[in-house]
Amino acid sequence: MTDVVSDTKAPEVPVDEVVDDALIQQLMARAKDGGMKLAGEGGLLQQLTKKLLESALEGEITDHLGHENGERAEDGRRENYRNGHRAKTVTTEIGTVEIEVPRDRAGTFEPMMVKKRQKRLAGIDEMVLSLSAKGLTHGEISAHLAEVYGANVSKQTISTITDSVVAGMTEWQNRPLDAVYPVVFIDCVNVKIREGQVANRPVYMAVAVTAEGHRDILGLWVGDGGEGAKYWLQVLTEIKNRGAADVLMLVCDGLTGLPDAVNAVWPATIVQTCVVHLLRNSFKYCGRQDWEKIARGLKPVYTAPTEEAALERFMEFAEVWGKKYPAIVRLWESSWSEFVPFLRFDVEIRRIVCTTNAIESINARIRKAVRARGHFPTEQAALKCVYLAVMSLDPTGTGRRRWAIRWKPALQAFDITFDGRLSAARR
Repeated sequence: MTDVVSDTKAPEVPVDEVVDDALIQQLMARAKDGGMKLAGEGGLLQQLTKKLLESALEGEITDHLGHENGERAEDGRRENYRNGHRAKTVTTEIGTVEIEVPRDRAGTFEPMMVKKRQKRLAGIDEMVLSLSAKGLTHGEISAHLAEVYGANVSKQTISTITDSVVAGMTEWQNRPLDAVYPVVFIDCVNVKIREGQVANRPVYMAVAVTAEGHRDILGLWVGDGGEGAKYWLQVLTEIKNRGAADVLMLVCDGLTGLPDAVNAVWPATIVQTCVVHLLRNSFKYCGRQDWEKIARGLKPVYTAPTEEAALERFMEFAEVWGKKYPAIVRLWESSWSEFVPFLRFDVEIRRIVCTTNAIESINARIRKAVRARGHFPTEQAALKCVYLAVMSLDPTGTGRRRWAIRWKPALQAFDITFDGRLSAARR
């Protein structure tokens, strides 16, 4: 019978089935009696790591040569055999470890556990990328690894490790997208980049809800100046060229000219202005002493059960505040067509489509990551930091599950409201 190789990942073997508790206790007792510390230079963990790595390498060269060390050939001859060891220093999660790597006479042995020219085990690279995503500078990461793990990793090495994500970032940025997205949230966050002189540059981001209710960050783009509808037109065009032929609703912050840019790319897309941004912009046109009153006066407008009721409440607001703050009235009048789309949905659905909160939480993580850096030397350095920050979101997957549960009823309503455009994408 022919064996079938499955791509399914083999289940992990429980630690208790691999490690003997009695052996561990024996090792700990011998280390204690001998005055050996658990961690640090010359510690038990370091020595165990050395033994495990060397044992794995000996097993690899045995498989490569096809015979055990000292085993005689039946005909007395061999084409290849062991040829001593070479010393090598590798950086691990428990510090620097000196190991002996076996060699073969023919020079054809290619170890996999610790590859040729490899100076760090994978855990160190993952740790560096994780710390970088949390906003630590290269100097802070180097100091942290030296202090906590006794690992001497230079700032240049850390830069090399973080540079390794650039290829993956480029591939991610150009990946094909789904044909239809129910909702896309767009926004930008400013970062400081030094090119000649330090200046704020916008990093544009688009976050979509998939037809299955999952979150999908469509991409990151660094603009050349302040946030503008013209640049957003380029971003949205790129998203469409990558396969997103239809977007049912796009939620934005009310930037002037943005609805026209959106409809130039997707004519059937409904543009929803973020209510929170609309309120914030309203406060710009009134005295601070009236902020609370203005907020109370506008609340009946965006919580109205229908568009007609919202218009009635707005007329009442305009009658009270129109003479004192005419700019607020004009702001809402000019944004009315982009403000009202969410009113056609149930209250629970309104809460998740009337604001850009879905993207604001990601922006908060990005700001935290870039704040410690001050400014970046190049555009790519800034983009790399932001990319690492967004890729480290939700490591446990809890947010993904919560997101899907939250969006499930909304997607059912969307399919009805948008005449089956969403269900067509699922076929």
